[in-house]
Amino acid sequence: RGISSDQRPKRPLTAYLRFVIDNRPAFREKNPEASNLELIKKLAGAWKELPASQKEVYEEARKIDWKKYGEQMAAYKAQLTPAQAAALKEERRKQLAKKRSIRAKRELNLLGKPKRARSGFNIFLSENFQESEGISPVAKLKKLFDTWQKLPTSQKQPYLQLAEDDKVRYENEMKSWEAKMIELGREDLVRSKKQRLKKKRVETAKQAETAKASSGGNKAKLKKSEE
Repeated sequence: RGISSDQRPKRPLTAYLRFVIDNRPAFREKNPEASNLELIKKLAGAWKELPASQKEVYEEARKIDWKKYGEQMAAYKAQLTPAQAAALKEERRKQLAKKRSIRAKRELNLLGKPKRARSGFNIFLSENFQESEGISPVAKLKKLFDTWQKLPTSQKQPYLQLAEDDKVRYENEMKSWEAKMIELGREDLVRSKKQRLKKKRVETAKQAETAKASSGGNKAKLKKSEE
């Protein structure tokens, strides 16, 4: 209570980042038309060519700050109760897990992993979101979800069929992509046979539920017409 990871002393900058901060304004002035990525590439090249004697200046500054950081961390940890230390450790674990997840997603995008198959509701949502009225995106989402829930099976069917077609597209693209990953030595990104079988069982169960619901609706309509 009263302690947050925001109060935790910040790690010192690396020698390279110190160089970038010091020199970025001058590089920007010399290259006004360059994009941020191009500017970073120029700075990285300049750092690579920098004489060791000049790099040492930035490295020494890092060492001084690192020593201060060690002292600040010791003082910070000393004020924590065991409960606070445990809570902050858990918070830190979640933050690191989130960063790892973001990095992993970024890597998969760079490797061209196929986009997941969309559900029937996702397709319905994308087609109707812009036209839907609502004071906010959240309100629009809620309204469209309620509309989807109330839609008769016959009106949902076109979206559900598009979703099934998208599943076929996804599986075909994934097989090609996974074969490519194996060639690149990235078997860690390939789904296991067990995962594929589990996913298939879940999808089969969902299809059976949809068919049952559709059958139930048709029986009710038939009974009503007979009456």
